[in-house]
Amino acid sequence: MSRKIENSARSQLFCATAILASIWSSAALAQAGSPASQASPAYGDQDPEIIVTAQRREERAQDVPISLTAFSPQRLQQQNITQAQDLQASVPSLVVGSGGNSNRESQIFTIRGQGSTFQSSPGVVVYLNEVPLPAAFSANQQGGAGNFVDLENLQVLNGPQGTLFGRNTTGGAVLLVPHKPTNEFEGYVDAKLGNYDNRQFEGAINVPVVDDKVLLRVAGAYQDRDGYTRDVVWNKDRDNLHWYSGRVGLTLRPSERFENYTMLYGSNSKNNGVGLIHRGYNIDALAGFGLCYEGPTIPGAIASCDVYRAATANAEALGPRQTAFSVDTFSRTKTWGVSNTSTFDVSDEITLRNIVSYQRYRTIYSADPDATVLQAEDDNASVLPAPGQVTLPGDGTPLVYENAISGRPLDDFRQITEELQLQGSFFDKRLEVTVGGFFFDQRPSSLQEVRYVVFCPAAFTGFCPVGVTGYSVKNSSKALYAQATIDLGLATPALEGLKLTGGIRNTWDKVTGAGYGYGASTDPADPVGTIRCSLNPSIDVIDPVQDCAYGATLKTSRPTWTVGVDYRVSPDLMVYAKVSRGYKAGGFNSGAVFANTATFSPETVTSYEAGFKSDFRVANMPTRLNAAYYYLDYANIQRASGDFNPDTNGVGSRVLGAEARIQGVEVDASIRPIKGVEIGGTFSYTDAKYTKYEAPVNVAVADCSGGVIPVGGTASFKCLPFQFVAPYIYSFHVSAEQPIGGNLGTLAMFVNYSHTSSQHSSPSIGEPNEKLEPYGTLNLSIDWRKIAGSGLDVGFYATNLTNKLYRVGNANTFNSLLFTNSLYGEPRMYGARARYAF
Repeated sequence: MSRKIENSARSQLFCATAILASIWSSAALAQAGSPASQASPAYGDQDPEIIVTAQRREERAQDVPISLTAFSPQRLQQQNITQAQDLQASVPSLVVGSGGNSNRESQIFTIRGQGSTFQSSPGVVVYLNEVPLPAAFSANQQGGAGNFVDLENLQVLNGPQGTLFGRNTTGGAVLLVPHKPTNEFEGYVDAKLGNYDNRQFEGAINVPVVDDKVLLRVAGAYQDRDGYTRDVVWNKDRDNLHWYSGRVGLTLRPSERFENYTMLYGSNSKNNGVGLIHRGYNIDALAGFGLCYEGPTIPGAIASCDVYRAATANAEALGPRQTAFSVDTFSRTKTWGVSNTSTFDVSDEITLRNIVSYQRYRTIYSADPDATVLQAEDDNASVLPAPGQVTLPGDGTPLVYENAISGRPLDDFRQITEELQLQGSFFDKRLEVTVGGFFFDQRPSSLQEVRYVVFCPAAFTGFCPVGVTGYSVKNSSKALYAQATIDLGLATPALEGLKLTGGIRNTWDKVTGAGYGYGASTDPADPVGTIRCSLNPSIDVIDPVQDCAYGATLKTSRPTWTVGVDYRVSPDLMVYAKVSRGYKAGGFNSGAVFANTATFSPETVTSYEAGFKSDFRVANMPTRLNAAYYYLDYANIQRASGDFNPDTNGVGSRVLGAEARIQGVEVDASIRPIKGVEIGGTFSYTDAKYTKYEAPVNVAVADCSGGVIPVGGTASFKCLPFQFVAPYIYSFHVSAEQPIGGNLGTLAMFVNYSHTSSQHSSPSIGEPNEKLEPYGTLNLSIDWRKIAGSGLDVGFYATNLTNKLYRVGNANTFNSLLFTNSLYGEPRMYGARARYAF
């Protein structure tokens, strides 16, 4: 999209702001008379404040001394936030992307430059009902579809949360708080119809089975939407949606001091896979490895390099919303779980809580990463085109394919958590104490495996050997923690409002991994059909799963802590400062080609943060301004990289450690010029730089020194850009609500513009297209609520109103797998919705 259209989007937002302010101002004056006759309310008095649980207890967001963003159910609906990607640019310092995965449902949270890499645990953990959602091993995905349904609120916490929360994190936490049963018979049904044949339905019913004793809430949702990337080979839409989910909540209150809440959820997603777009082949490297040659293709020989050029030219002609796959890709994810929270008030000051959960996660998908009719890294290929259905690009020779599907899931595991917590509130809440223990155990439920074709010369498409990788990873974690906050006003009234916080936790992690990798031998001396192991090709293979097996165990233990101070200068101003240590466990590398790279070490971060939260008035208009500055020392950063063993010709992966310093500023501001109107926005600046990034090399490579490091040397990559960091992220919004005379209801409008600056998606040198371009999206929501005093709302919504074309991911495999692809964001989506609440 051109700069002209980008500026037009900003102009539209500015105009909308001015028009809305004018219309609502006139309406408000007409209803209320002179503004001088009305007392100006405090900021939070115009609508209910969101109550958050960032410190594992309920409190106003403005009273929590950390940087956080909270969304009410109404704001989630107005912004049409139904999945992780929809939060992009609405939260300071947050980047949501695919991380190079060939699965659209893999949406990775990165906060302040900290996220997850291939095969590592999340740097930002997503919690549902205070329980971490299952995190996939193959694609860095947490949970399944439908988790954003029927929420009381959604909270994004920036910075390490390793003292109070279940799993250790370095970047932050996302809290999904489900709507719990109430003592009212109530519910709602919601329907949306939109472009791309979108059909979306959601509903919930709340039943007090026994007044204030047995409360039940049942919620469900369904979405079916066509894809926006057309596969011209298979005549199918990729990037489509088809899922359904459900949730049941049951609250039991046998006495005033005891409450038990059980939540059962499940979701099932099935779609046609991700619409990757081919962006080019590494012709020089293909020719150098003898995989193509300059000149016409000779039957039965290596294909001409012009075949690859023709495939790229075909992709360019198709454009960013069409593709041509060699395999019929798909994605299927099933997840379900049950969690139980028991709360017992031992006394008026002490509460005992126990949170236990059991969850299952299973996913299988296939992908065509090079996004052409040729075979390159085709993963878990499903039914392939019949002979003659597709031909060599620019050649016309019919292609023959071999089915490489394994039928086994890429992820299939169960997860158990148990947390016992004691909370104390003493001296009229001047002393808050939390102590507890946490246990986490995740292990496979069945054999997990992927089959793939690494790179097949074009002329031999369908006849190249299939590689197989299987893996089994068990993760267990145990932790003890304690944290206390004391108001020094306990000692002397002169220090009233000055609070000190201290917390400590120790975590013991154990990762046990086992895997196998094998494929047909490439040694001409071996008989046809000989199988060789990826890690040790010298042995004779009879049973590849047994003979090629390898394993490793990693045990680690780390303390994490936080020390902070906050001071309530006035009822409307709080300042704070804190220092925190975060930690993320190490892991198992299923793609190891060396025995000493089968595991990788934990990463740690020390975070220094200072900020303020304030409510005040400008020209008698309620105004809110929150700001924070942070500085991070980030050590042993888990960075995935390709790997090669020249002794075995094994191609795989490894995880390198790096060090960096990251600093930034986060701002959240809003003003309410008249009742019912809010103008606000968020801004963040992130500056990330490696201070050390070294790796031994087994092939000659150019590094940051400007020279070529020979085999056996150590290369420095600290000059490389920091990936998944957008230096500037900002958003503006205008929210307006006004009652319509005659009890006709309320008219509401929400407009927001969100912008993400350019970001690097790869830490490697010489990867084309790895830098994602900056982009901004304009969203609009208009609703007529409680029509004629009823429970009926109707509305219109539109996201990416200007139909901005932007990329959200890049494969970054040009130098390793000799091709690259890109992943594009959603086009303009719009539709009508109706909601009836009773």
